[in-house]
Amino acid sequence: MAKVKEKRTPMPSQDPRERIGNFDEVALGYTVEMAVEEAKRCLQCKRPTCLEGCPVQVQIPEFIALVAEGDFLGAARKIKETNSLPAICGRVCPQEEQCEIRCVLGKKWEPVAIGRLERFVADYERLHGEGDDIQRVPSNGRKVAVVGSGPAGLTCAGDLAKLGYEVTIFEALHAPGGVLVYGIPEFRLPKEIVRAEVETIRKLGVRILTNVVVGKTVTIDQLLADGYEAVFVGSGAGLPRFMNIPGENLNGVYSANEFLTRVNLMKGYLFPEWDTPVKVGKRVAVVGGGNVAMDAVRCSLRLGVEEAYIIYRRSEKEVPARAEEVEHAKEEGVKFKFLTNPVRILGTEDGWVKAMECLRMELGEPDASGRRRPIPVKGSEHIIEVDTVIMALGTSPNPLIAGSTSGLETTSWGGIIIDEETGQTSRPEVFAGGDAVTGAATVILAMGAGKRAAKGIHEYLTKGS
Repeated sequence: MAKVKEKRTPMPSQDPRERIGNFDEVALGYTVEMAVEEAKRCLQCKRPTCLEGCPVQVQIPEFIALVAEGDFLGAARKIKETNSLPAICGRVCPQEEQCEIRCVLGKKWEPVAIGRLERFVADYERLHGEGDDIQRVPSNGRKVAVVGSGPAGLTCAGDLAKLGYEVTIFEALHAPGGVLVYGIPEFRLPKEIVRAEVETIRKLGVRILTNVVVGKTVTIDQLLADGYEAVFVGSGAGLPRFMNIPGENLNGVYSANEFLTRVNLMKGYLFPEWDTPVKVGKRVAVVGGGNVAMDAVRCSLRLGVEEAYIIYRRSEKEVPARAEEVEHAKEEGVKFKFLTNPVRILGTEDGWVKAMECLRMELGEPDASGRRRPIPVKGSEHIIEVDTVIMALGTSPNPLIAGSTSGLETTSWGGIIIDEETGQTSRPEVFAGGDAVTGAATVILAMGAGKRAAKGIHEYLTKGS
């Protein structure tokens, strides 16, 4: 047996000095040669523990074996048996915390680059596949409504369509994709990729209606009265959180949701070619340490700011963002102010942000999240001059659906309560999953929830359970 390469095959990327001047994709993907070389590192374990980490049950060793043999289209078909959005997953899912962390090779050396291989396979199929091999399943005559066209909704709809259901997705915005189009920037997930993945779902027979706000344009009860036998709620978590500190109502304070929606969905980064201006000034501070915070601060740099800060109240060790995103931000010149917490935002006489007052923090005992609780350091107040503040503190589900659907039980913070195995809510014919249930989480976890709910809906409609 040939000696296994200890280190994974590097993936080319744009030079940091060039990429901060454009919104083109940072990671450039594997070549054919690189993909085959990396696939050959897989040990093809008899008991592949990597499978345990995949929320959508991709048969990882099987698709990687096909890549190693050069059968890239076969590998794509294998992935798509369980994953409807592989080009998206290969780009934005935290494989390092899921499948790759369980890779047997990673116990001694670097794990197989499963995510990079998934991305390569999906891109290869999009560029070289026949494109017409998607077979619609004959209709079983039963209708299911899906609320939201983000990763949970798209996955649930795709899986149900494969079972013969007539599925209609109702999307509130003017373009399908949910957080994939409004939240994740072009340089991390090109919208062309999202459009292609959405088109695949359409080819399965799924109908997508945009500009329909369920809870306002139409209610869930009306959908059920119109002949839909079940409804899946995958409406995401679009309600931003703020710190409730003085100055948050000043001009120049954004929620990360608003900022990223302006930049991404409304094409603010192409202003004035497109009509959405985004005012950022010369200095931007983003409060938070997750992937959304990294997306916001890196967008700011590309919009021309001179200084971009991440303000995070814990240490770098506790940052929840992917290590790759933090590294990319550092390469691009983002300044990280760890163990720092804002206490008020200062404004000019005419109501615009001019600075932020912060306290230094130290870490105490772990809190309910398991992370050490940040404690203010007395007398450590200091001022950071900024023109724009972006709050990236997480999001909660919009209360519109729960408020307009009788008998739908929710948590105190608005998450829809479900049976974890089936996605079924307190209303038997209503199912839910993704950020509408958990609050802001990852794309792949939302997809896993959509997949479980599709199975739950099928069992409910066929067995009446």
